[in-house]
Amino acid sequence: MTAHARNRLNADFSNPVRLSIMGSLNTVEEADFKTLRDALGISDSVLSRHLSALEDKGYVKIRKGFVGKRPRTWAKLSPEGRVAFTDHVQALKEITGLA
Repeated sequence: MTAHARNRLNADFSNPVRLSIMGSLNTVEEADFKTLRDALGISDSVLSRHLSALEDKGYVKIRKGFVGKRPRTWAKLSPEGRVAFTDHVQALKEITGLA
């Protein structure tokens, strides 16, 4: 008997904001904080908290720097994060019959 696809869902992506962050970062090489915040329609504090949690789990890499004299933050999926997200999405497709 094969395990149901729901057993392959990643609990770290069960929060809609985290799922949205992962989905947004999956489509680009890297995104700056402001662009990501605006695309998701969330506050700075919410994005910061969820990015930190995803970074702590090793799914996201954060880079800080400057553009001119202004500080900037960029985020991108780690190789492990990309694999974990792809696996999660595949499990969702199987559960919904879209695979």
